[in-house]
Amino acid sequence: MGFKEDIQSGKFVVTAEVGPPKGTDITRMIHHIKALKGKVAALNVTDNQSAVMRVCTLAIAKVLMDLDVEPIYQMTCRDRNRLGLQSDLLGAAVLGIKNVLALTGDHTTLGDHKDAKPVFDIESVQLLQVINGLNEGRDMAGLELQGKTDFFAGAIVTPEANPLEPQFAKFEKKVEAGAKFFQTQAVYDMKKFHNFMERASKYNVPILAGVLLLKSAGMAKFLNKFVAGISVPDELIQELANAEKPLQKGIEIAGRQIAELKDVCAGVHVMAIGAEDKVPDILAAAGL
Repeated sequence: MGFKEDIQSGKFVVTAEVGPPKGTDITRMIHHIKALKGKVAALNVTDNQSAVMRVCTLAIAKVLMDLDVEPIYQMTCRDRNRLGLQSDLLGAAVLGIKNVLALTGDHTTLGDHKDAKPVFDIESVQLLQVINGLNEGRDMAGLELQGKTDFFAGAIVTPEANPLEPQFAKFEKKVEAGAKFFQTQAVYDMKKFHNFMERASKYNVPILAGVLLLKSAGMAKFLNKFVAGISVPDELIQELANAEKPLQKGIEIAGRQIAELKDVCAGVHVMAIGAEDKVPDILAAAGL
């Protein structure tokens, strides 16, 4: 069984992610992939995350498959126009990639090439429509393909957005455009997430709650200040600040969150950001 079958079967699914390196040395990334193999249903491969230039997603997705790990191919609309996006999707299909996560993408001003020209020819809802069209055997211009794709398309949602209404309206549009699963931004306020799930559950689309490993109180404060849609509660920041080993405390907190989410949603998406080899420890802390 693969990721699609797992998530559609109703079992509690765990995904994680790997960030391609900035350079050609993939040794550390391979170490992380091997640490996660067999522990998660699939691994997201990020696409120039935070608008920082890195190895292309397509190459790393192929590396994952060569290591017998199922990739979730992240695709942002920031760097390519509709020709490039469709071409890369066809390339992914030829390589045997099945799962795609459609993202609009962070603006280039946030990254390490601030003078780079952002493309944003289309955005995430339209990208989902494009993927759906390719699956049906036509491109964005309505022209017939010589061989269609068979992608399992997903999208993201931010349950703790304030206000939530614009975010929920976009969630509905993404479902309508063909999103078959969702991964969320990091969840900390369980009451807010329960409220979101009450509304979202009527759409009958599996949702994986985002769990972000907090490595220190300083990291948590940074996220609150600079990352939209994330709000780490003061009590968690204090817990990390008081800990003798903040990373270990972060693993414990993440495990606790997963245990709380087990009966609420279809699974979790664990983001360890450079500490992917700690994901098995987080899952153990959660009792998985």
